[in-house]
Amino acid sequence: MGQFSVEISWVAGSVLSGNQQGLRVSEIIDLNRDSVMLGHGAHVRCVGKGRKERSTPLTKVAQQALRGWLNEPRKRGATALFPNMHGGRLSADGVQALLNKHVAKAREHCVILRSKRVSPHVMRHSAAMELLQAGVDCSVIALWLGHEAMETTLTYLHAHLELKESALGKLKPYERAKAERFRPNDRLLEFLNAL
Repeated sequence: MGQFSVEISWVAGSVLSGNQQGLRVSEIIDLNRDSVMLGHGAHVRCVGKGRKERSTPLTKVAQQALRGWLNEPRKRGATALFPNMHGGRLSADGVQALLNKHVAKAREHCVILRSKRVSPHVMRHSAAMELLQAGVDCSVIALWLGHEAMETTLTYLHAHLELKESALGKLKPYERAKAERFRPNDRLLEFLNAL
């Protein structure tokens, strides 16, 4: 498992931590190969804060990426789903370094990313916002993200409302035109008189 395999690992990891999964960086690092269940009801099991286990479903794209990754040979019998080049677990700094590398490459093609700060936590936040914008109830989002308290998830609702208020603030207020009395021209009056 060389540099190429670490890159595949990162691509599969970014699918998991991206806009769908909303996993914490510590949860991504702690995933084992047997944490992934593919096929019908595909999901990933992770252990979050407070040693609480939860499962989040996988999209077909994530399933495809993970199926390819799981078919790669293991380095020194690694059990970590996303091992470093020595077969151990990636560190949080290692995840951030790989993310920085790929964001830098993406910035070459996506201008809007040039002004954005991207981190694993920002990607987690994006997952929550995407679920909220899709109309998913806050209690479901709390379970999805592994939040202990509902108040933590409500910060996303507050941010969502701020986005809407910001959008409203950009609208030009409706200016009602001064009502004027209709004045028909002579041709219209002649036509009406002839009826």
